[in-house]
Amino acid sequence: MVSAVRTTARGEVGVVTSRGRLIKLNVLDLPAIPASANDPNLQGGVPLSEVLSLESGERALALSALPTEGPGLALGTRQGIVKRVNPEVLGRDEWEVISLKDGDEVVGAVELASGEEELCFITSDAQLLHFGADGVRPQGRSGGGIAGVRLTAGQHVAWFGTVDPGDAVVVTASGSSTALPGTEPGSLKVPPITEYPAKGRATGGVRCHRFLKGEDALVFAWAGTAPARAAASSGAPVELPEANGRRDGSGVPGSQPIVACAGPVAARLATARVEG
Repeated sequence: MVSAVRTTARGEVGVVTSRGRLIKLNVLDLPAIPASANDPNLQGGVPLSEVLSLESGERALALSALPTEGPGLALGTRQGIVKRVNPEVLGRDEWEVISLKDGDEVVGAVELASGEEELCFITSDAQLLHFGADGVRPQGRSGGGIAGVRLTAGQHVAWFGTVDPGDAVVVTASGSSTALPGTEPGSLKVPPITEYPAKGRATGGVRCHRFLKGEDALVFAWAGTAPARAAASSGAPVELPEANGRRDGSGVPGSQPIVACAGPVAARLATARVEG
């Protein structure tokens, strides 16, 4: 997870999880990032498990500044559901922000700034769909969302988030669906989002990566502001190929598995940034 929000030293932030929960965190309970002449980094940080109680298999996905007004959160699930959540801060430590069906989980969450952003799904069989957030009616926290992307049998959503249609790239890595996660570098591809026309919500989108022999799924997917920066599980940077205009072409061999990508701003932050 790479996520950043503005807050204060005595404020609270929320963490959205794969189980559709929003959990409050006091900023004072978080470790301070040491002063440095360089960009902030994780030195001096602590494992998330020390400050957040997660259930078995539950993952932290994104931070929220816990606004009480505005366009709220956008969520995308493994089974292709999209939801916009009305901003609501309750007087307790945690609450659900989406009602999930059996077997489903949240794969991406983002705090909207205007409500006019482009929402984007990338599926395991390399289909990409993006459409306007204004086409998704906001719901209360008990709502289950609506159809976001149409999936073919046996497939799932690999990534969900927002993109700038004029200044974003798509990072995909193809490989074998039978490989253990994080063990296969895959074939990497980085085209601009402008190669992929917007389609209506609940459609299948357009192909964004052509599989080579022995490949049958995306082992990593991300979209966001260029230039993209990638990292391995060790935190070491992973070099990405140059962005190209090959809409559904195959990738080039990667040097090591990618576990995270970020744009030029979020790449410098991995926790809530404390202001004041």
